[in-house]
Amino acid sequence: MTTPDGAPPPLLVFTDLDGTLLDHETYDWSPAADALTALAEAGAVVIPATSKTRAEVAPLMEALGLSGPAIVENGAGLIGPGAPEPCIDDIRARLNDLPTELRRAFQGFGDWTAEEVAKRTGLPLEDAERAHAREFSEPGVWLGDDEMLEGFESALALSGLTIRRGGRFIHVLPGADKAARMAEIRAGFAPCPAMALGDAPNDAEMLAAADIGVIIPNPSGPAPFPEGEAPGHVRTAAAPGPEGWAAETLATLEEIRGKG
Repeated sequence: MTTPDGAPPPLLVFTDLDGTLLDHETYDWSPAADALTALAEAGAVVIPATSKTRAEVAPLMEALGLSGPAIVENGAGLIGPGAPEPCIDDIRARLNDLPTELRRAFQGFGDWTAEEVAKRTGLPLEDAERAHAREFSEPGVWLGDDEMLEGFESALALSGLTIRRGGRFIHVLPGADKAARMAEIRAGFAPCPAMALGDAPNDAEMLAAADIGVIIPNPSGPAPFPEGEAPGHVRTAAAPGPEGWAAETLATLEEIRGKG
């Protein structure tokens, strides 16, 4: 895939949304507006890679001026070619087959109303309804201790499921992750550098697999990597949220232009 003028894009930007391109508390992206414009004018392609649903991401991409593709529900789903069939009913059935003690310790979106999702996320009800429309994964909260969580993860693995830890929730999903989807999408473009930005453990594989990885600091949640364990090509932004996102993407674009 190339840009409209037939040239390969100078950069692919794979980005987490909540806590990264979007402010963790307000979901505001306006501090990154100028950077998004500069990337578009340069022919760079910005590709969301998020735990959000297709129903959430599609209108957001329109507001951001992005045309796709996108990685949704932590890599379990896609917007664009190769999108899998929804599997949420199967995931919830497997959760309900777990031992009672483990199942009761996990509360997922399927156990809540859209109103409860709005309360827990701070989203307006209309947006919470889109977040509630899961197709490929089940986010939720863990009510047990760490030892029980290990048992939960092991039991899920036996049923073909895994968990990813995000900034707010843990996510139960099939084995795909953001990094695997990133590789699929990169294969459809002419060779060019890939940058990845994220703030939480569910972004770690993607940051590690990119040519340029950037951790967006998020004081409200766990970092992508344990302290001192980030790969050498992964750096940390000076500012959280869209401010840090804008500074890092613009700096990377300038670095690429300088090498051109």
